[in-house]
Formats: sequence, C-alpha cells, structure tokens
Amino acid sequence: MSDVETGTDDGLLVPRRRPAQARSRERFNRILAAARSVLVDVGFESFTFDEVARRAEVPIGTLYQFFANKYVLICELDRVDTAENVSELQKFSGRVPAPQWPDILDEFIDHLARLWREDPSRRAVWHAVQSTPATRATAAATEKQMLDIISDVVAPLSPGATHAERYRLAALLVHTVSSLLNFAIRDAEHEDHFETIVNEIKRMLVAYLFAVATS
Repeated sequence: MSDVETGTDDGLLVPRRRPAQARSRERFNRILAAARSVLVDVGFESFTFDEVARRAEVPIGTLYQFFANKYVLICELDRVDTAENVSELQKFSGRVPAPQWPDILDEFIDHLARLWREDPSRRAVWHAVQSTPATRATAAATEKQMLDIISDVVAPLSPGATHAERYRLAALLVHTVSSLLNFAIRDAEHEDHFETIVNEIKRMLVAYLFAVATS
C-alpha cells in the first residue's frame, strides 16, 4: 500500500483518530488552521508536516497521531469545507417552496463565491484534492451529502428522472461552479471581473436548468 492510499479499507482517506477532549480538539483545530496557511503560502507540492507543525506550535509527532500523511490532512480540510456548504444548503433547501429554485441557486452561488473570494484556502484545498486518485475518491465521498440535498432541490425540474440522474445533475452543477470560480479568482484583484464571472455563472446555470425542466 502506498503512502497516498493510507486510509480505510474502502480506500477513503480519513484521520487515524479525531479528538474527544477539549484540549485535543483545540490542538487538532490548530493543526487544521496551520495546514490551511501552509497550503496557501507554498502550494500542495511543497506542503510538509514539518512546516504545519511549526506553525501550529505542536511536535510533528502530534500530526502523525491524527494524520498518516499530507493527503489525509488535505482530505480533512475538504470535509470541513464541505460540511459548511452542507449546513448552508440545508438552510436554503429548508425554505422551499417559498423561494423558487433559481433563488436558491443564486444565493448558493453567492455564498460559494464569497467564501472563495474571502478565504484563499478554499481554492487551495479544492486544487489539492484533485492531486491523486485516492484524494479524488475521498472528495467524491465527502460531497455525497451535499449532492443528495441538491438532488432533492432540483427534483421538481425533472420529476421523471431517477435519483441517480438527479445526482449526476447535482454533481455537474457543483463542479461547474467550482471550476468557474477557480477561473474567476485567478484575476480576483479586479472586482468587476470577479463579479462579472459570478453573474455569468448564474445566468448559464439558470438557463441550463430551465432547459432541463422543459426538455
């Protein structure tokens, strides 16, 4: 088994353990915060446990108590980001049918755009989990809850579709938004450029979903 593949029997990359006591949770969260800053500053290729431990002010052995390698640590950051997105989606979906689905889409894209703009680590984590088959598989498993919620939200658009078909549609929406936000953020110092791309993302996806609804 390679260093990259260290994880569960199903190949997913998960921490060796998660902290139960408050002191351990504080140390765990400090490691995650330090990992984000290292990832943003040096990129995934130069990302090392030594530097994470230094910034988190913990012995490097503490990192290995929780994480087998940097791939597992990156996947944990992705879980944190996805959990925040799930929480936000649950708020939006809980308001159905008061707002229609274009309103939910509009608000959720604004939410993601704000996160990507204000927190550079979001984009850095997204890039990092594309790096290996094991990290991609873990990210796919992590996003399942989010895609299930979106699948339910878009169900009225295509009542004859199976759950698997709606799930693929949800995945297409999420990955399209992420890829285009990545494009928008490359030139993020120009506010007008970023906002223009975000508005075009909305227009494109709303048009696509209307096409799905009328096909």
